[in-house]
Amino acid sequence: MFDYLIIGAGISGAAAAYELSTHGNVALVDAESRAGYHSTGRSAAMYTPNYGGELIRKICRLSHAFLDSPPADFCSQPILRHRGMMTVASPGQEQAMALKLAEGGSEYVALDVDQTVVMAPFLRRQNVLGAIYEAAVASIDVDALHQGFLGGMRKRGGTLLLEHGVTGLHRRTDGWVAILEDGQIQAKVVINAAGAWADEIGRMAGAVSIGLVPKRRTAILVDPPEGVDLASVPAIDFMGINSYIIPNAGQLMVSPGDESPVEPQDIQTDDMEVAVLVDWLENQTSIEVRHLNHEWAGLRSFVSDGAPVVGFDPVADDFFWLAGQGGYGIMMSSSQARATVSLITERQLPGDFINSGIGEWEISPARIGEHEAD
Repeated sequence: MFDYLIIGAGISGAAAAYELSTHGNVALVDAESRAGYHSTGRSAAMYTPNYGGELIRKICRLSHAFLDSPPADFCSQPILRHRGMMTVASPGQEQAMALKLAEGGSEYVALDVDQTVVMAPFLRRQNVLGAIYEAAVASIDVDALHQGFLGGMRKRGGTLLLEHGVTGLHRRTDGWVAILEDGQIQAKVVINAAGAWADEIGRMAGAVSIGLVPKRRTAILVDPPEGVDLASVPAIDFMGINSYIIPNAGQLMVSPGDESPVEPQDIQTDDMEVAVLVDWLENQTSIEVRHLNHEWAGLRSFVSDGAPVVGFDPVADDFFWLAGQGGYGIMMSSSQARATVSLITERQLPGDFINSGIGEWEISPARIGEHEAD
């Protein structure tokens, strides 16, 4: 019997397995042939400490120390690489720009139109009022982080089982039995890190429903205009809309920041979404999209209040939720994993969570699933 069975080998499950493997024997299972296939493996993540609501920001900032300086044996390259981010304002958005500047204080620097187009030469000048620059933003090497967690778990004696989808969960007096497609596993505690499928796993366990909604996020890769060196171009988002542009290995990754509700699935792009995105890009910038180097979609999963769900289920004994990261899972992976360990082994949040003013109820499944428990 394992001490901990973690369902889902994306970044959240892998991070939890890494941390829990120092507290007992861990099995990490996933239905797919590749860990992180649906979300983690389709992400080009940024560390953006001022992105999202207050709770999200607090949790993400608690991951920074690990991301910036992981253990020496964790991986062979830096996880974070300085990138910076520029939020571009259009003419007529003077008030919105002033409000955002006031919100960020000394972490934000105002750029005029000249400075903005110097930093991103492909922006159309007539579409630019100015920008707000945030130096603390960094690119996250998602694969290095994910593989570091998986490799570290294995070094600590953990077991990774791919192509082992869970088809049933049964509670016994001494723990759980997970029925797999080709066998079964027994464990004292089940951690549900199944991403878009987390509510389905919860139903198998007789747990509350957290009302999880998977949403599609579309992205394309295009070439920059000739002569534009992307080495010093920051990540770019746009005031008042969700679209963003991120330099990525000599190309530009562009996304509309869409959040289209879908069923859990191997998500693909929508042709209309891609066409609208290309049209927006060509109007907003001088980029001419002659062909797409790549297009893809990934899943981000949300509950009603947008906060993650981390904690023991109020109905199903020893069934722990680690879900609903809403696109912040990579950035908060380390801190969430530490919270998972602390809540499981000590029944309280880590000290840095408490000192940051984060309460258990804010992330507990009971806050949104309590009506199903009545």
